[in-house]
Amino acid sequence: MSTSVSANHEAPAAAGDAQAGDFESWVAQRVARARELLDRHCGAGLSAGSPLGEAMHYAAALGGKRMRPLLVWASGECLGADGAALDAAACAVELVHAYSLVHDDLPCMDNDVLRRGMPTVHVRYGEAMALLAGDALQTRAFEVLTSDPALPERLQARLCGLLAAAVGAGGMAGGQALDLQATGRRLDLQALRDMHSRKTGALLRASVLMGVACAGEIDPRLAQQCEAALLDYARDIGLAFQVVDDVLDASADSATLGKTAGKDAEQGKATFVALLGVEAARAQARQLLEQALQALRRLPEPARQRSARLAELARRVVARSH
Repeated sequence: MSTSVSANHEAPAAAGDAQAGDFESWVAQRVARARELLDRHCGAGLSAGSPLGEAMHYAAALGGKRMRPLLVWASGECLGADGAALDAAACAVELVHAYSLVHDDLPCMDNDVLRRGMPTVHVRYGEAMALLAGDALQTRAFEVLTSDPALPERLQARLCGLLAAAVGAGGMAGGQALDLQATGRRLDLQALRDMHSRKTGALLRASVLMGVACAGEIDPRLAQQCEAALLDYARDIGLAFQVVDDVLDASADSATLGKTAGKDAEQGKATFVALLGVEAARAQARQLLEQALQALRRLPEPARQRSARLAELARRVVARSH
């Protein structure tokens, strides 16, 4: 089965559309598009009723905020990127995110039984199938990035490089290893920020940078300005995302979160709440949000005028309740 993502993609937003358009309508359209892409790719190449395909689909397609693909689309549309390339990048980054959640929930890691208000993949399908589903979701992401002949090979390579770096030892895997080592220990603020800039922030940064990469060839000076501003934006919202996660784990209930609340403290995890307290952690998230918004103000025109969706996504990261 072909895994091309070029069919049925939407054109990028016109200049000024980010400010004039309805943000919630845009989110709903993009979330629906993400579901369509995930539905298509989770079972690609597998027979109907395949347990592996079912586990992959359950993990990736049945829920989630879709923050990472939304960041891909918002950053790419800010720079007038190609719609087919953005679809591929958005789908790939969400497949990788789904893989990371499946593995994070396993008994050998966080041992969680609830995700998005539903039983975790290993609870529903067994540990062995969950492990395989996570592996397959990760590799499917790179198939999606390299299967569309309409996408230039140079762009395919760039997108694969950005995503691989976010997933590996310098990104999510390395951050998770630091998290395991830090359990039961007290980290200082810099060590905590470094750990979470890898564990959580790396994939959020990659989402933004993959959107930028999809813009293709633009004036080198403007490209450098855009990338520097958006990298700072992505760094700040990536850290803010984790700070808010820590606050919610300490202050919300399981029904609201859709996952087991209070597990960080129970497991002795190194968190911003454990180090700073709830109120100081909330203040840290607000500060990071303001820094992210300031970074967007450094974008050159017309990208700055198209950045309203990125600003709103940053506000949503900090204001979320789950």
